[in-house]
Amino acid sequence: MKKYDVIVVGAGAAGLIAAARAAELGARVFLLEKMERAGRKLSITGKGRCNITNDAPVSAFIDHIYPNGRFLRHAFSEFFVQDIINLLARYGVETVVERGGRIFPASNRAADVVNALLQWVISSKVEIRYQCKIEKLLVSDQTITGVEAVCSGRKMIFNADAVILCTGGCSYPATGSNGEGYKLVGPLGHIIEPVMPALVPIETEGSLAGRMQGLSLKNVKALVWVNGKKLKEEFGEMLFTHFGLSGPIILTLSRFIVDELRKGKKVELTVDLKPALDEQKLDARLQRDLNENGKKHLDNMFKDWLPAKMIPVFIDLLQLNPDKECHQVTSKERRKILLLMKDMRFRVTGHRSFKEAIITAGGIRTREINPKTMESKIIKNLYFAGELIDLDADTGGYNLQIAWSTAWLAASSCLSEKVLERHI
Repeated sequence: MKKYDVIVVGAGAAGLIAAARAAELGARVFLLEKMERAGRKLSITGKGRCNITNDAPVSAFIDHIYPNGRFLRHAFSEFFVQDIINLLARYGVETVVERGGRIFPASNRAADVVNALLQWVISSKVEIRYQCKIEKLLVSDQTITGVEAVCSGRKMIFNADAVILCTGGCSYPATGSNGEGYKLVGPLGHIIEPVMPALVPIETEGSLAGRMQGLSLKNVKALVWVNGKKLKEEFGEMLFTHFGLSGPIILTLSRFIVDELRKGKKVELTVDLKPALDEQKLDARLQRDLNENGKKHLDNMFKDWLPAKMIPVFIDLLQLNPDKECHQVTSKERRKILLLMKDMRFRVTGHRSFKEAIITAGGIRTREINPKTMESKIIKNLYFAGELIDLDADTGGYNLQIAWSTAWLAASSCLSEKVLERHI
């Protein structure tokens, strides 16, 4: 039976990098993918545009990664932002930097990134087999020896000196990432930190959000409150949906919201519509506007303060007469308007499922992985890369960089001296 130097399981972002890099270093590499083609999740990331990485420094990356960004210091020192940019450029994918340091392909096509990585894999002479589902990792004396798989309905065993597991998390299961990797390593003694949807829209109580469905807000601040105490806040864009809240700042906050809900805590989210003004300055502005537009009806005055879709909701919540003239608004009513602008409150009741989560929080415990190599500390010659590991990050390209860097490091670390000598 043919024996490989390296078997890579999963042909997603991490798997493509790991396979091509190992082959580039001289290994006989076998890449197994259970779907009918490679990079299915990668091809839809960033709404089909693929936020490849971010031009932030290493220190900022570490701050954006949970629960322990420092684990990636060595991986980032081996392969980082400019390295993935240069690699993709080698295969014709130019990149552009957008707001917030986000880096995208200039073509705005995630498919171009997938195709570039596949070109690298194929040109490196990696053997690829699709529709091949791993059933079991084969281990002898705490050392990996290969994998047992079902390929096109037929059970097969493939032997290798090393295995790199790149099976992804649980998010977007239709693309193939349905948590199977956790089931493979659990029996080997690895502890899996509880997996949860992350970067996921949240659900709120009542019809308040639904009444503003489709409304997108910019330059607002969202704050998360847990059992009455402020936990986290974010500034930027958000979106109202029929079930609750979404958009960039909500997705970023969702990582903490989901965790607190899992613990059974009471979670609320407030939106500050005027974060640039403190209460005193906002009150002065409201008072000035009301005084200067004394004969104007209140609903028309609100057009200067709020998006049109929000006005009837505001008026209902505050129980105001929309036909009331501005000069008739009392100081008490003005105060109520101010407080709602600074503290529009939503009770969080849940979150959307893994089907709508961009990434997975939780996974293989980092304490059980060598950060200098990505090798398991429990099973020799078993390596991990990508979303399978208990690492997740904010939006902005950070999550894909985790995949690129851990895959590169795993591939660079897994080869025996014999393979490296053969390559030389």
